[in-house]
Amino acid sequence: MRFCYLAFFEKPDDPSARVAAQEIGLLRNCLGGLAGLSKAHIYTPAIASDIYTDDGAPPLLGMQLYFERIEDLEAAIGPAGALKAFSEGNALPSLRHAKASQQAMLNRSFPVIEEAPVSPTACSFVVHYPGPAEDLNAWLAFYVANHPPLMARFPDVREIEILSRIDWVDAMPWPRVNHIQRNRLLFDSPQALTDALHSPVRHEMRADFAKFPPYEGGNFHYPMLTEVVRPAV
Repeated sequence: MRFCYLAFFEKPDDPSARVAAQEIGLLRNCLGGLAGLSKAHIYTPAIASDIYTDDGAPPLLGMQLYFERIEDLEAAIGPAGALKAFSEGNALPSLRHAKASQQAMLNRSFPVIEEAPVSPTACSFVVHYPGPAEDLNAWLAFYVANHPPLMARFPDVREIEILSRIDWVDAMPWPRVNHIQRNRLLFDSPQALTDALHSPVRHEMRADFAKFPPYEGGNFHYPMLTEVVRPAV
């Protein structure tokens, strides 16, 4: 297990908006220099299709930062943190007027049948469950026990993560959310994700979804191109 900090930025009124490559480069440099960082993901919009869901345009930008210690995560987003300073430095003008959200979470990773190096065209299927659940313990217990074994049967899935909420301290300028869960599945490309979401396993996933303990808030599914950032040496 490890801790993750996630932030997403949306422009629902401008689904074709994109973050400039120069801004992505500045973000990449910032993330690579964070103390205690294990790795980071930068998410940008991808196009893929699912036979059951269509939640509209994906977020304009997302980031997922991995830390082994909650202390390092909180330091990065604290009053003197490097990410805090970056977020207030106007380095990402493409995000002006974007709807931002942030959350720190506990990450659970699950085995896949065939691991592979991260592809240059890697695509994540990012899923948000805002909640609430009628009984969060029962909901999470059911999900963790039943859904990952089905996910692992998707053709060519490379990574499986389930994230659940924790308490955390930050000084970031973005609004917090308190989603009960997020998931991430990694594939080699948007086409590989589409192929998986049109496979027979998707029907099994949908049947298991119908058995979930009661919860509200729906769920939201987004295909996101995934760049892995490693800490600077």
